[in-house]
Amino acid sequence: MKRTEPRLHGLYAITDARQSEPQTVIRTAQQALRGGARLLQYRDKSDDPGRRRQTAQALRKATRTYGALLIVNDDLALAEACDADGVHLGRDDGDVSAARARLGPRAIIGASCYDRLELAHTAIAAGADYVAFGRFFPSRTKPEAVPADLELLHRAKRELDAPVVAIGGIHAGNAAPLVAAGADMLAVVDGLFAQPDVEAAARRLSALYAGQDD
Repeated sequence: MKRTEPRLHGLYAITDARQSEPQTVIRTAQQALRGGARLLQYRDKSDDPGRRRQTAQALRKATRTYGALLIVNDDLALAEACDADGVHLGRDDGDVSAARARLGPRAIIGASCYDRLELAHTAIAAGADYVAFGRFFPSRTKPEAVPADLELLHRAKRELDAPVVAIGGIHAGNAAPLVAAGADMLAVVDGLFAQPDVEAAARRLSALYAGQDD
């Protein structure tokens, strides 16, 4: 039986790491938050720590304004520096239990599990608060990512005691089956930040969770 975590539910916006201008990242993130994003992940693989910290602090302020959560991708030190709500870790980004020990019991820790349910079981046992599967559709952000399918979501919903995120090529036109299959959150990059109206795209995706208990 999946445990209830009201905060980990709905649209999960992930900033576009290809956007190099901080003001663009901040502005479009605010638009996604206005459209109903419940979580915002700051993902920036650049080698400019000052810019990354400044941007993260601005995003922290924005998420507080809109009552959302800020998750930092892969960087425990940055998460601490900007007082983020937590971190998201990929396969090569560090150990979940080490992140829990460093960030404490209140931090939200997410883990990428690709198409492998056994990785999710391991991550949850180590202290992960949510697990992410995908890609579910062709993805411009991570075109080489291994595909996942709806049956994986059905199994995750039955077997895992944690919220489940679907990621990879998701947009308003293809997301409904993922929600129906049990995705507690939809993690979206291009389906938000490559759209001409980010706020409207966020509203369409958020509407897929309308009426669900959260």
